[in-house]
Amino acid sequence: MDWQGKSASDLGRAIGRGEISPLALTEAMLDAIDAHAYGPRIYARVTRPRALAEAGAAEARAKAGTRRGLLDGVPISWKDLFDTAGVATESGSKLLEGRTPTRDALVLARASAAGLVCLGKTHQTELAFSGLGLNPSTASPPCVNDHDAVSGGSSSGAATSVAFGLAAAGIGSDTGGSVRTPAAWNDLVGLKTTSGRLPLTGTVPLCTSFDTIGPLTRTVEDAAQLLAVMEAGRAADLRGATLRGTRLMVLETVALDDLSGQSSAGFNSAVQRLQGAGALVQRRALPFVADALALSGPLYAPEAYATWMEEIEAAPEKMYPPVLTRFRGGKDVPAHENIAAWHRLHRLRAEWARATAGYDAVLIPSVANMPPKQQAVLEDETLFTAENLLALRNTRIGNLMGLPALTLPTGLPSTGLMLMGTPLGEERLLRLGAAAERALA
Repeated sequence: MDWQGKSASDLGRAIGRGEISPLALTEAMLDAIDAHAYGPRIYARVTRPRALAEAGAAEARAKAGTRRGLLDGVPISWKDLFDTAGVATESGSKLLEGRTPTRDALVLARASAAGLVCLGKTHQTELAFSGLGLNPSTASPPCVNDHDAVSGGSSSGAATSVAFGLAAAGIGSDTGGSVRTPAAWNDLVGLKTTSGRLPLTGTVPLCTSFDTIGPLTRTVEDAAQLLAVMEAGRAADLRGATLRGTRLMVLETVALDDLSGQSSAGFNSAVQRLQGAGALVQRRALPFVADALALSGPLYAPEAYATWMEEIEAAPEKMYPPVLTRFRGGKDVPAHENIAAWHRLHRLRAEWARATAGYDAVLIPSVANMPPKQQAVLEDETLFTAENLLALRNTRIGNLMGLPALTLPTGLPSTGLMLMGTPLGEERLLRLGAAAERALA
């Protein structure tokens, strides 16, 4: 069986039918990583001994008829902020060089218990604080659609490991868009989970108030399966999912501003196809969303800087200057301003819940801009800042409102359709996503 391009779930079914060996599959993926021109720019560390041991155990279970689930024996990648016992976990930063935990992150431990194979740790933005995926301190993975462009961040390697066929799925994190931006730019499905849905135990933090964990996959089914694995639960039942009778809202406030031509075309085409599949789509402006986005400064940067200020100020020269500037932006925000912003955000979240209560999901373009050229943003810090803010603008709405959000490829390269659901409503969102995926196919 040709494994490249197959979904994780399809690979799992093939293993269950005896058509593919977990060990042969893992060996083929490891060899592909080693041979790939961009392998070193995608993987920070390949965990070959662990992967082969886990694959061998999965193969024995498959032969004995004791598989632990659909994804038992399927090899996936992990962003370099998930702790791996005995293997360096540095969150893409020279500040954490050599940091080697003694235990796996809880979500990784659960995945291993379910039989998944850990291929290795993927590159990311420094300490996960940028949406472009540019990291001159370690490596910057290329976009699958333009190898001279950035891939989106901060889960850049997680996305590209899947997009380039070097993993069946990748696990990333999303604080302001770090799963959905690289998923959209690399034509993948990306799920941002509700804050608190998955445990952050053993993950290197950025802003724990907003940090979430999510999968980057080829299909909505894979996203549902991996969510279940990471919370040791049952996957959402996607059978019979339909768009007929659903009410969807296109958010017109901010999210449709300054779109690239391709982003706009991809989004509009996707919305038309959802309508063609039976969804009722209404357009609404919610002016308070702009107020929420304006709170990002006093909310994100102070917490990020408070988390890392000792390490940063001990060796600021080890950081890429634009990322250092982002962190230091939180240095002088008064405590009362941060607390007032949180009070205001809670009120705006309640207003969002009231305004969207009659809809099954809210639709926006996943990312407003197209991936810029790596060299261009490296040479121009002003351009870096502008492109980074635009890359995370739409995704940040979901983080600020405390929602699960799902990005789907529209069919136009590097453009995504985002569906935002209700807090802890991942199962309902995934069912909608499965129906939308068929409409967009």
